[in-house]
Amino acid sequence: MAEVGASRVTFLTDYQNAAYAERYRQEVAKVQQMDSLWQKSALSMAVARNLAKLMAYKDEYEVARLHADDRFAQQIAGQFDGAVQLQFHLAPPLLAKTNAKGELVKQPYGAWVMSAFRVLRHFKGLRGTAIDPFGKTQERLQERTLIDDYRALLAELLAGLRRGPDQTDAAKRYELAVQLAQIPDQIKGFGHVKARHLAAAQQHWQSLLKQFQTA
Repeated sequence: MAEVGASRVTFLTDYQNAAYAERYRQEVAKVQQMDSLWQKSALSMAVARNLAKLMAYKDEYEVARLHADDRFAQQIAGQFDGAVQLQFHLAPPLLAKTNAKGELVKQPYGAWVMSAFRVLRHFKGLRGTAIDPFGKTQERLQERTLIDDYRALLAELLAGLRRGPDQTDAAKRYELAVQLAQIPDQIKGFGHVKARHLAAAQQHWQSLLKQFQTA
């Protein structure tokens, strides 16, 4: 568990900054304290993984950071011999066209995009601020709302578990808490694909939460 949390603290520091990673560490620490009371670790593990997933949503800055990383170039060089011509299929929300359903359509971009990635990665500090040029899209607003909703969920779960492991239906309550903490793992993909998974996950979330509240 310690390794899982520590690796994600390091990742979130690179993703945004040390303060952002500290918010994550503090949330996980609260859950670990509750798990100590219950003498379990499943909830801590679920939160450590799923909170990090929500906080490290794959936006334009993160795509730029990952592609501009030297490890990306090394990976490409290790997979192919000789000269490589890169092409990226992207759907920038400020530039991409939409289809009849209003979904963003990916378009091919040449290797020149790497230069844009190298510049854009230095502006991750704008993420989520009032001057974030990408932050007002529905998808980005939704991703940040999910983080807040998940943190509120954790507060409710911890309050419900404070009754301790010796109460009636305690085991059921704990298992429901773990299942709720794992809900973000059901949210996969990007764009309209992610939106479909999110809708299903939110229904599951509400169903499990009602069970937890009455357990």
